[in-house]
Amino acid sequence: MTTAAPGESIPSSFEALVAREADGITLTRERVDASFLPEVSGPSVTIAVEYSSVNFKDALAITPKGGVVREYPIVPGIDIAGTVAESTSPEFEVGQRVVAHGYDIGTAQHGGYAEFARVPAEWVVPLTTLSTREAAAIGTAGFTAALSVRALQAAGVTPSDGPVLVTGASGGVGTVSVDLLSAAGYDVVASSGKQGATQVLTELGASRVVGRLPEDPDAKPRPLGKAEWGGVVDCVGGKTLAHALSTVRYGGAVAASGLTGGAQLPTTVLPFILRGVSLLGIDSVLLPIDKRRALWQKLETDLRPQRLSALTTEVPVADVASALDSISGGGVTGRTVVAVSGGFA
Repeated sequence: MTTAAPGESIPSSFEALVAREADGITLTRERVDASFLPEVSGPSVTIAVEYSSVNFKDALAITPKGGVVREYPIVPGIDIAGTVAESTSPEFEVGQRVVAHGYDIGTAQHGGYAEFARVPAEWVVPLTTLSTREAAAIGTAGFTAALSVRALQAAGVTPSDGPVLVTGASGGVGTVSVDLLSAAGYDVVASSGKQGATQVLTELGASRVVGRLPEDPDAKPRPLGKAEWGGVVDCVGGKTLAHALSTVRYGGAVAASGLTGGAQLPTTVLPFILRGVSLLGIDSVLLPIDKRRALWQKLETDLRPQRLSALTTEVPVADVASALDSISGGGVTGRTVVAVSGGFA
């Protein structure tokens, strides 16, 4: 990793992966000036990045017409975990472990695939017991999973209400959801179309692994199906979400956070007015910082993932492009941590 000269906290230049738009979008390793760090209105924190992660949104950032980046060039990486290199906020001191994600990170402001990142202090979460690697392994996906589980619990879904279905279970949100739900005493049924995912999902606590739902994706969705689930964590959207809503038991709830299966929702009002089903929207991007920090405190204590190492792999930042290709093609199971500190070597 680039080091600062004696007496300097930020070096004059550092390594970054920069996405630029020309004929398509390129992701290239560059040595950038410290002036590459954005100007921040108000208190800011400059982070010496140790880890980031691989998310579907990061892949979209380097996909033509991906729809997530406002303007290029951009350093992707919606998750940032590292230590404070500089701070103009009294809340943070140099050397403190922190994590930052959501808001404009990696989409409208440079993200975690660089040795340094600067963000508003009001986007930063202090870490107490988690290492920066663990925080990156949880990242946006794990945080979204925690939001989903907490939403089901707040809606009154308990282990005695029957099994909880997790769709898209082999992905980042799905795997952490299976881990958190099983640790909380729920009977978890994991739905995944990925070959070879059964062993991992079983190790994470799923009592049963089924294929993609609905089984016949071309069939017309039924307004109501057999009531099976006490609750659902849906990471897919589209027909899968419609199927989930139609098969939730009376008074159950569905926490929805994904759209890899499409943004359309081909369903009716019947699950809501005949079974009292609740559809809970999950957003981790614009969640206010006080709620964000409070949930991270839970993730460091009683909501801490129990099997994080089992669902995590690691790649150096220099090799992240291939990991982004894999997640675009649905070839990633669990979470992929990106080693930034030392990862450009």
